[in-house]
Amino acid sequence: MEDYDEANMSMETSGIFNGEVLVTSSLSTVLAIMFVLGLSGNVYVLVITVLSPRPAGSLCINVINLALADLLYLSTIPFVLSTYLSRNWYFGDIGCRILLSMDLFTMHASIYTLTAMSVQRYQVIVRPFRAHIAQCHQKMTSLAIWLTSFCLTLPMMCMIRLQDSHYGSGKKICFPTWTPDSFRNYLTVLFCTSILGPGLILVYIYSSLARAYWISGLEVNQSRRKQKHWVGLRIFTIIIVYWACFVPFWAWQLAKCYQKEHSALSHSTQIYLNFGVTCLTYANSCVNPLLYTLLTRNYWEYLAGRSRKSSKKEMQKKNLEK
Repeated sequence: MEDYDEANMSMETSGIFNGEVLVTSSLSTVLAIMFVLGLSGNVYVLVITVLSPRPAGSLCINVINLALADLLYLSTIPFVLSTYLSRNWYFGDIGCRILLSMDLFTMHASIYTLTAMSVQRYQVIVRPFRAHIAQCHQKMTSLAIWLTSFCLTLPMMCMIRLQDSHYGSGKKICFPTWTPDSFRNYLTVLFCTSILGPGLILVYIYSSLARAYWISGLEVNQSRRKQKHWVGLRIFTIIIVYWACFVPFWAWQLAKCYQKEHSALSHSTQIYLNFGVTCLTYANSCVNPLLYTLLTRNYWEYLAGRSRKSSKKEMQKKNLEK
C-alpha cells in the first residue's frame, strides 16, 4: 500500500510522523493511561472470575475470553507508543505480522464471544433444553471462536512486510503488500464479519428475546424474571459499547478506501480523526472490565438466589416429612 497507516488498522495516526508534536504527545499520554487502566481492570476481572464459585460456568468462560481479548489488544499499546515516538520499528518482521494484526484478531474474538453469549441467553429463555446441551460444548465453542478469528486475520499477517522507512536512514517500517483494490475488498469482508454480520444476528436475537420476555412475563416468577432480564441487559450493554467504539473506526477505514482520491478533509483533520478512532477502540477495552464485573456479579447474585430457594424448599420438605 501507499500509506503506512493502512498497514496497521489500530495504529491509525501515521500522519503524526509529519511533525505534529501536540498530537503525538497527547496520543502518547492518552494511550499510556488507557494501558494502565485497561490492564488493571481486565486482570482484576480475570482474577475474580477464576476465583468465583462457578468458574466453569458458560458465562464465566465467556467473560474470561472477553477479558483475554481485551488484554491482548491492550498489549499492543507499548509497541504503538514506541513506534510513534521513535518513528522506527524495532520488533522485527514477525513483530510486524503479529502486532499489526492483533486488533483484527481480538476484535473478531470479542464480537463472536458476545454473539455466542447472546445466543446462549436466547436459548436459556426460549429453548432451555437446547441451552443445557450448548453449555456442555462451551469450551469447543470458545476454541472455534478463536480459530475463526485467527483465520480471518491470517491474510493481514501474510501481507505485511518489514521495509526501510523514508523517515530516516536505517529506520524500518511495517508496510503492506496489498494492491489498493485487494486491500479495499479485504476491509469490506472484515467489516461484514466483525460488524454487519454479527449485528444482524444480534438484532434478531434481542428482538426475539424482547418478545419472549413479554410473552412469558405473566408466567415467570417476578424475582427470577428480573434476574434473567438484567443478565441479558448487561450483555446487550457490552454489545452497544462495542459498536459505539468500533463503528466509527470502520466508517473511517472504509471512507478512506472508497473515497480516498476525493477526500475534502485537510491533512490535519485526518490526523485528528485518526487520533479519535484509535483512542476509541482502545477505550472499549478500558470500559469493558466495569461491564464484565457488573455482569458476573449479577449472575452470581442470581445463582445465590437460586441456591437459597433450593435450600428453603429442602428445609420445607424435611419439615413436612417430620
